Amino acid sequence: MAKLKSTLPNMLLSLTIICAGAGAILAGVNDFTKAPIAASKAAALENAIKEVTPPFDNNPTQEAYKAVSADGDSLLIYPAKKGGELIGVAVESSTQKGFSGEIKVIVGFDVEGKLFNYSVLQHAETPGLGSKMQEWFRTDKNKQNVLGRSLADGNLTVSKDGGDVDAITAATISSRAFLDAVNRAYSAYAGTQKWDGESGATSVGTDTETTSQTVTEKEGDKHE
Repeated sequence: MAKLKSTLPNMLLSLTIICAGAGAILAGVNDFTKAPIAASKAAALENAIKEVTPPFDNNPTQEAYKAVSADGDSLLIYPAKKGGELIGVAVESSTQKGFSGEIKVIVGFDVEGKLFNYSVLQHAETPGLGSKMQEWFRTDKNKQNVLGRSLADGNLTVSKDGGDVDAITAATISSRAFLDAVNRAYSAYAGTQKWDGESGATSVGTDTETTSQTVTEKEGDKHE
């Protein structure tokens, strides 16, 4: 085969062929990985729900619905049932009030409205400071532990703001933000009134995605 002359049209033709080939390869890779990625996200969400609710035998993601929080935001609620009876819910919530931006959590409540457990899905707080929220607020020490508390008695607030929850040392802003996300979750939970997705709640089916990766960052400023 004769070698193409090094002319502008020939170079453009070669570049076009290369780009088309690369695009086809990337499209194939995307199609090949789409299903595994979706399955991984679904499994991560299911594990997060299991972590924050009592043991259930239904599929909460299949019965997910939306409810409105006190500030008007729409939050996803996953009902956990056993033998057809509701035993708790998991609520996805977030806040933009973190020291370094958005914090996403999933919070579990029992049928009495008590905080069963929580998991931090995503944050960008300072490692060794705000990042401690993943375990800090379930550690049975002083007034750190929020598990078992009924938010019907009032929002969770750090002691510096007149509340009874000990903030993470040197990370009051992160602590306020975390509790804000939890309070927002409860307000949506309480606002449904019924735990079957009725009373104004909107069903959303199974196309919900949750990001479970944790992002870290660097900062040189004070948290207080």
